[in-house]
Amino acid sequence: MSTEQPQPNASPRRHTRLLALLAVGMFGFGFALVPLYGLLCSVAGIQQGGVAAAAKPAEASAVLAAASDRVIVVKFDGTVHPDLPWDFAPVERRLEVRPGQTYEVHFVAANRSSRRVTGQAIPAVAPWQATNYFSKLECFCFRQQTLDGGERVEMPLRFTVSPDLPGNINSLTLSYSFLRMAEGQGALAAN
Repeated sequence: MSTEQPQPNASPRRHTRLLALLAVGMFGFGFALVPLYGLLCSVAGIQQGGVAAAAKPAEASAVLAAASDRVIVVKFDGTVHPDLPWDFAPVERRLEVRPGQTYEVHFVAANRSSRRVTGQAIPAVAPWQATNYFSKLECFCFRQQTLDGGERVEMPLRFTVSPDLPGNINSLTLSYSFLRMAEGQGALAAN
């Protein structure tokens, strides 16, 4: 009878060396990815880092000029909750804008009641994909509005549309819904 035990195929030292070599190789490959990506992009003719990063100064100004030639139609809409005795509407219902430029439009609100009433506008942008590209610089929606009985006010909205607005969006609608606020109720968050 033999009491021989089976021998393992590889020693623990060999496994440790292989694992260490694998870790060093992965670390080196991580550093090599950046130049490899650059090489792949130049061979394939792909611009890396976006248009602005890859463009030369003359090309960059051409890209900016093309963006400033783009015209976006912005439509304005306003509704009032039935609990709020106000009339509310945009002065202009439609405006053609160039991305990157600042514009100002006005909305009119009138309190039809004889009592002082507070309301707040909640904005919405459609299509929703354009929401992050529409910036309100000054807006009546940032705070509550209080109108005395019979009072009528004109409220400004200053905004800009980002030049990064996706090319397939040529029109967007900014809608406001005015809600009645109870006495002492905090302001609602407006985007």
